Amino acid sequence: MSSGGANSSNGSPRLAGPTTTRRRVADMMDSERSSNFSDVSDEEDNSNGNNGDHHHHYHHPVIRYWLLRSRMFFFSPETWLLKFGDTYSWFVTAVQSMRSGRHMWRRIFGGLLLLVFFSVFVKFSLMSGHVDLNGRREHGLFIVQTIKEDWAFAQKIVAESEASDAVKPLPVLEKFPIPEIWMKPNCDNYQKCISRPRNRIRTGTKTNGYLLVHANGGLNQMRTGICDMVAVAKIMNATLVLPSLDHESFWTDPSDFKDIFDWKHFIEVLNDDIEIVTSLPPQYAAIKPLHKAPVSWSKASYYRGEMVPLLNRHKVIKFTHTDSRLANNGLASSIQRLRCRANYEALRYTNEIEELGKILLNRLKKNNERYIALHLRYEKDMLAFTGCSHNLTAEEAEELRIMRYSVKHWKEKEIDSKEKRLQGGCPMSPREAALFLKAMGYPSTTTIYIVAGEIYGRNSMAAFRSEYPNVFTHTTLATEEELEPFKRYQNRLAALDYILALESDVFVYTYDGNMAKAVQGHRRFEGFRKTINPERQNFVKLIDLLDEGAIPWEMFSEEVKNLHANRVGAPYLRQSGESPRLEENFFANPFPGCVCNLSQERTSSLKSYQMSRRRVVLSR
Repeated sequence: MSSGGANSSNGSPRLAGPTTTRRRVADMMDSERSSNFSDVSDEEDNSNGNNGDHHHHYHHPVIRYWLLRSRMFFFSPETWLLKFGDTYSWFVTAVQSMRSGRHMWRRIFGGLLLLVFFSVFVKFSLMSGHVDLNGRREHGLFIVQTIKEDWAFAQKIVAESEASDAVKPLPVLEKFPIPEIWMKPNCDNYQKCISRPRNRIRTGTKTNGYLLVHANGGLNQMRTGICDMVAVAKIMNATLVLPSLDHESFWTDPSDFKDIFDWKHFIEVLNDDIEIVTSLPPQYAAIKPLHKAPVSWSKASYYRGEMVPLLNRHKVIKFTHTDSRLANNGLASSIQRLRCRANYEALRYTNEIEELGKILLNRLKKNNERYIALHLRYEKDMLAFTGCSHNLTAEEAEELRIMRYSVKHWKEKEIDSKEKRLQGGCPMSPREAALFLKAMGYPSTTTIYIVAGEIYGRNSMAAFRSEYPNVFTHTTLATEEELEPFKRYQNRLAALDYILALESDVFVYTYDGNMAKAVQGHRRFEGFRKTINPERQNFVKLIDLLDEGAIPWEMFSEEVKNLHANRVGAPYLRQSGESPRLEENFFANPFPGCVCNLSQERTSSLKSYQMSRRRVVLSR
């Protein structure tokens, strides 16, 4: 046999020592195809010449290929494969020797022993009794894995690990208890309920005519009036033309509906309730509309019985007033819910107003600070209307009196300011408001946002700022550039105040105006956010006792807290009165109508079920 060296053209390439050079499997296979048994004898000679260290220097090509593909036998030690290679080489050499005929019987016996050894090796390697796979034992035959299958298996393990991590609860950050002064009242059993009944969805386009409405008053009075007109249009089966706004009220704001509200959103949200158009169609544009001022606090029967016949006859009616033209109570639940859908979902401010509102809100709540929105109605028009001038100078009081007499529709002219204050009929002064907040437990570091126009009177805010220096208004909170588009438009500024009052941690209103009604009702609808309604009549008596030195501060504070323990915006049913004028406003408290008591709903459902079961039993 040849003993070819390292450069033999017929032999497999031999390694003279350890190397890091790797060959592609395809190259190895080519070499193996060109090998023959003489290569094996060459390896035997080389092995004898290297003192048995061939395990570390050279192996048969088949064994080298198996070593590279050792992943197929991931549980077999490499030394076993090497020994198997040695045995294989010995077996080939024995076969070669058998050709010479020497010692035939010994070689036959040796061959049989080799077969036995090989069988035991294969059984041990490929017929293992168990395989440890991903932490569990699987009995049966070993399935050879390729490298591709290993990758798929690894990906499966990673996916399972990620899925396991996904279901693990995130670590909960420690929550500090909310101080009682900021806690909202318990309302766990209450939720919004303004969904549209299926049988009330608008299906046809037939209309009795077109309804023009002129919303009168300030922003919040116009807002609630528009919502009432949506309900009235539904009652009358009328097409509502986009409302026009009041430009002649105290602020003489020239803004139109589209300047304050997102009119496209308004039409879209109410599309399944009523038809709304931006203007009269051409065939009706030339018709002179019938002008009517609906009777205040009217029920649905009034509009169906008196207004619908007029609409059928004239086809176009214009309502000149919208304030309080629909009853607070005694209406179908579908109509009450429609009023709330219009107010809390459809009437959204324009993007410009909403975006600036968000910016100002973020500034107030920086570092997660809480703030109070204080509706301080100590404004010139309100003081003139109520005649409350007891904290003002003589010149200021005279200015208010002149203004009151100049407004014809203000019926009350001669007013005793001090008497009216003791009756609880005056807005809180800035000093009274500061004493109220302090007595309720709010520290001097509290952030206060004033929801109001310009506060009337020289140095009126001095006493308030001495107690609460962190006072802001939209004028001081926004930059000049941000306020520039809003400066001439008081209703747009009022819309900003509305947003910040709605989103405040606590809302305190010092007089029952239209904004106080609108905001407190919206806060109730949004989950009974804390809203404090000062009991002015008894509160001013306590202040007078404190000023006279009749009670110490500690007693004053305790009495104020006790007086308002149940005046923080907790759920209660809207109160009816002897007349609509005296009962609680629907938009100030939309419960019942747009808020539901879940416990009562469940009880009612259970009773209905029991009654129906009883009828079934009796009918058998």
